[in-house]
Amino acid sequence: QEQVVESGGGLVEAGGSLRLSCVASPRSLSIADMAWSRQAPGKEREFVARINWISGSTNYADDVKGRFTISKDNAKNTVFLDMKSLKPEDTAIYYCNAKPLFGREIWGQGTRVTVSS
Repeated sequence: QEQVVESGGGLVEAGGSLRLSCVASPRSLSIADMAWSRQAPGKEREFVARINWISGSTNYADDVKGRFTISKDNAKNTVFLDMKSLKPEDTAIYYCNAKPLFGREIWGQGTRVTVSS
């Protein structure tokens, strides 16, 4: 069964850091890219960052540029989101998705990040 599983969320003070991880399975899954999105309370889900699985090229939402870094470990089918200088407005459920070379995107259940002021 194809799936992605996020981890690493939690409670952090403003200005702090967190690292989110997301593992895609099965190991044989052919991935085109993986991305992070987030949904804050009362708001729609929004794009955060994406990484191309082959080239490693990345792109970010404007409000996380310079603070968040997306990276990957191809051997482990894992994508990371390193978040620093966190703000209360970064509070959200963070979702990972994998876009396979063939087939539909695969979404995880999300991991909650809470930034206290």
